[in-house]
Amino acid sequence: MKLGFVSAILDQSNYEEMMDIASSLGFECVEVACWPQGKAERRYAGVSHIDAERVLEDDAYAQHILDYAKEKNVTISSLAFYPNTMDGDLEKRAAAIEHLKNLIRASAKLGVGMVTTFIGRDQTKTVEANLELVKEIWPPILDLAKEQGVKVAIENCPMLFGPDQWPGGQNLMTTPAIWKMVFELLPYDNFGINYDPSHFVWQMIDYIKPIYEFKDKIFHVHYKDIKLYPDKLDRVGIMAYPLDFMSPKLPGLGDVDWGKYVSALTDIGYDGCTCIEVEDKAFEGSLENVIKSLKLSKRYMEQFVI
Repeated sequence: MKLGFVSAILDQSNYEEMMDIASSLGFECVEVACWPQGKAERRYAGVSHIDAERVLEDDAYAQHILDYAKEKNVTISSLAFYPNTMDGDLEKRAAAIEHLKNLIRASAKLGVGMVTTFIGRDQTKTVEANLELVKEIWPPILDLAKEQGVKVAIENCPMLFGPDQWPGGQNLMTTPAIWKMVFELLPYDNFGINYDPSHFVWQMIDYIKPIYEFKDKIFHVHYKDIKLYPDKLDRVGIMAYPLDFMSPKLPGLGDVDWGKYVSALTDIGYDGCTCIEVEDKAFEGSLENVIKSLKLSKRYMEQFVI
């Protein structure tokens, strides 16, 4: 397994600066944030370290991306974009799908071969209604990815954290039961999971068992921790906004048993990229704090991944 991080935390750095930091800290890979150019809609989104559309139009730019990564000895594990491709707003939906398709083409051109994303969800509709949307929206995306030789890995974050995402959240693939249904609807070999155990912690789901059940579908891995606050949970209950009773933390500072998690990954023979995802508010505010968070996370995870 290669150890890296998700580049979105370095939102004030350009591609070269981000890769310089990755190299100087000894990371082997980076999941590179590739949002469209423009203003971020939420925390940790909107970051664009690689301009996908420019990759497709400018061969010299694409070659520079590859050359710089090679010079720094850092692998690009994936091109990352986490939108809502099934948004109830059809204009937003179309824009998300268009950029995701360009990201797939850019991933192929750069020889990365992986895109990490969400499947999306119309948050006002039921699971059953959204499964119908999946059948409508996703086959053309996955057909393109198959044609381009690119894997699509869906992260299991519910994207249900506040009133603007209520009641259903903005990502359908949140539980093993729904994974199974979606994989039956979309039986593509290049369609799988970007596995993040932290999202199962606050949903009260075993985060080890699905590793074995879906071993052939795990294409990419995140290391992000979650800390539950039992006193808050006792007061607000599991139907509250999740951030009312939990918070994201650096690996080792929350409730995930990382030894058991990595052990399970070794059991299934996973040997791909594993990326630390920093969303810990205790380490925000300055580049110095962000770099500190990456150093601490790397030091901790190197107990298990070297």
